Amino acid sequence: MLFSQGHDRGSRKNKFLLRNRAAGLRIPDILKHTATLGPIGYLPVAPGTFGTIVCVIFLFIVRPSGTVLLLLIPAFAVLGTISSHFAEISFGEKDSHHIVIDEFTGFLVSMLFLDISILNLMLAFIFFRFFDILKPPPVRSFETLFKGGTGVMMDDIMAGIYANITVRLCNLLIKTL
Repeated sequence: MLFSQGHDRGSRKNKFLLRNRAAGLRIPDILKHTATLGPIGYLPVAPGTFGTIVCVIFLFIVRPSGTVLLLLIPAFAVLGTISSHFAEISFGEKDSHHIVIDEFTGFLVSMLFLDISILNLMLAFIFFRFFDILKPPPVRSFETLFKGGTGVMMDDIMAGIYANITVRLCNLLIKTL
């Protein structure tokens, strides 16, 4: 099966299934590059932080509405789940530090239905990285409860939810001052 972790990489059937005939590229390689956001996941220092910064820049430039983010988040969650699954197999480790699409997706969640302002981007960045690194309950349990790409993505989506709520509380506090 295409998504089975126990597939035999050397079999002719799998080589046929996993090869893009037009480009000559193996689909798992494309998915691995998607999971790492190209070269970002290979940075020697803090690839997760830089994966988040890529999302900050994306949001600052594109400035999508909350409705657009509501459409982007599930799309990135599905893409991230599939690509993270193949990247884990390729790297031979669970939730490899090279996989950063989860940070990108989690940060999208942290900005859902918030104004794309410099203040909100900075607050969301700080709180998202804090919750992603600290993994307060139940964030850590999502990482272990779900296997494969789903587990990789879920803890960052939960960290994004925590960050979103915290930024909203900060905005309320700022308005009352």
